[in-house]
This record gives sequence, C-alpha cells and structure tokens, in this order.
Amino acid sequence: MLKVGIIGASGYTGEELARLLCVHPEVTLAVATSRQYAGKKLSDIYPNLRGFADLVVTDVVVEELVAKADLFFTAVPHQTAMSIVPTLMEAGKKVIDLSADFRISDPVVYEKWYQKHTAPEYLSKAVYGLPEIHRQEIVKTELVANPGCYPTSIILGLAPLLKAGVIDPHSLIADSKSGVSGAGRSAAVGSLYCEVSDGFKAYKVAEHRHTPEIEQEVGRLADCPVVMSFTPHLVPMARGILSTIYAKLIEGVSGDQISDLYSVFYQNERFVRMCPAGDFPATQFVRGSNFCDIGFKVDPRTGRIVILSAIDNLVKGAAGQAVQNMNLICGFPEETGLLGVPLFP
Repeated sequence: MLKVGIIGASGYTGEELARLLCVHPEVTLAVATSRQYAGKKLSDIYPNLRGFADLVVTDVVVEELVAKADLFFTAVPHQTAMSIVPTLMEAGKKVIDLSADFRISDPVVYEKWYQKHTAPEYLSKAVYGLPEIHRQEIVKTELVANPGCYPTSIILGLAPLLKAGVIDPHSLIADSKSGVSGAGRSAAVGSLYCEVSDGFKAYKVAEHRHTPEIEQEVGRLADCPVVMSFTPHLVPMARGILSTIYAKLIEGVSGDQISDLYSVFYQNERFVRMCPAGDFPATQFVRGSNFCDIGFKVDPRTGRIVILSAIDNLVKGAAGQAVQNMNLICGFPEETGLLGVPLFP
C-alpha cells in the first residue's frame, strides 16, 4: 500500500482529499497536518469522517513528515507551498501541490499576480495536472501542479475547439459562478451566511489570480499568446462551478462539426461527460463527483459558440483531480477511487 500524507488537512480541500483517500484501495492515509488543530483527530474536525479517517492530526514540521509517507498532497495556501515542496522533493517524495505556486511556468508572470517566488528552480520540474490535456507528461513527473477550479472548468470546455482551430482564440470570454466553499473554511465576512444567502455577486472582476493560469493553458492549446476576459461570481450554494464561455466561431463551422470534435477529443476520457444536443450541464448533476459535464450551443445570429461546463469545485476542481493525478504518477488505474455516482438531490 502506498503511504500518503495531506499537509493542510483541515481546509475543505484537505477534508475532501481525506474523504477520497480513506477508501482508496491502493493507499493508506498515513499522516495529516494542521497547525490549528494539531492533536485532534481528523474525524473530530470533520465528523463525516468518523470511522474512516480517525488519525490524529499533527503540526507541520516538514523534516519530521518526510519519513511517514511516500507521496504528499500539499493543500496549503500559495507562498506556503513553495516553502514546503522543495524539502519534500529533496527527500525523494512525490508531491501533488494544490496551491498556485507551481502552476504558472513563468516566474515573472507568477510574481505579477502573486508574490516573489522563492523556489523558481522547481517550476520547470512541475507538470500542470490536467490529465485530459497533459496525461503523458504527468505519468513521468514527481511534481504535479494541480489546476485551479475555475481553470479546470474553462480549459476543458475550450480544449477541443482550440486544438482544432475552429474558434478565434482572441475572442474568449469566460463567466464563472462558484459555490461558497471555493473561498475556503477560514472565517471571513464575505463568506458568512447572511452575506451570501439570497445574493449573487461578481468579485475580483478583471483581476482574479486564476486568469494567468487560464491564459497560459489556453495559449498552449491555441499555440499563440492569449488574453481573455474572466469574471468569477459567488452564488449561495456550498459547492459547484458553472462556467459559461463565449468564443467567435471560424466562418463555416457547423454545430455537427463541433459535436464531432468534442466526441473524438473526449471519447476515452472517463471524467468528461458530453451533454446530449439541446441539454446543458448543471452543478447539481456533478455534486460530489470527479466529472466535468460539458454542453454547447452555436449562435448563428452572432457567429459565436456558447460553451457551458460544470464541475464540483472541491472534487474535479481540487481533491478529485489530485487523486486522479496520484493514480497516474503511481501507476494505478486512473479512475481508481473516483467512480462514485454524483449526489442528487
């Protein structure tokens, strides 16, 4: 059995990792850390884990952790991750980092949107962990930069069309709505029930930190630099993301051609589900799952295509995708531990 550890287990992503890993047939959850809850059982922090993940949470002392697991998930904030990951790598451990610290390959771009990067030598070693796009690179690496939730929904929605060159990469607009769990578990006024219930608002307009990550990967698919508009919104639900993406179609491309492109591109992808023609994805049909549901509509009046993509932000948008990446780099069947049916209602 592979011994795995979660550094930063007390946040929602850490809990979701524990929920998936504690029933994974190939791994043992050997260690979980939290500075805030050190000394408590993980199942006391999250009672849904009782009887499944009752291990005692420890403080974050990286030098003491390395001997306890073979692979680590770092579910910590950006800047914190870059101070932890090098020590794990130097100890010969495989790492799946769920922060933004190793997602952006250009340190200049990273520092423009975040802060100074203190481990830039690891950027070239990291592989962007979107399996449907970078599977071959992922299986060869020991450091996976797990994608952000918004980028996952947007990139998967656009990938087949960008690769085929049937949309104008300079016309892209993405409008995404997320549940409140995307803001994390830390107490914050903007996440309080009275602040979000019965409300719907945009935030970080034209300045969200996922923007350069999206542009990097979209640009790679389009094989040219891309600048796009991205606006996230907060909706009063616990989990889920619905992204609506707009792009200008190349003249003469039909809806049937678009449908064929998606079908071929994702025909062997277990976790991407195309909606039947005329149907569109909704967050309630991917809840608790590692699936990304995609639908589209060609608008002949405007010459645009409207793409809709739904994921659970905590699973395919974070912990589930991290487990999918673990399966790849450890040689397990990619779907292992991830084939639960979405929860409904």
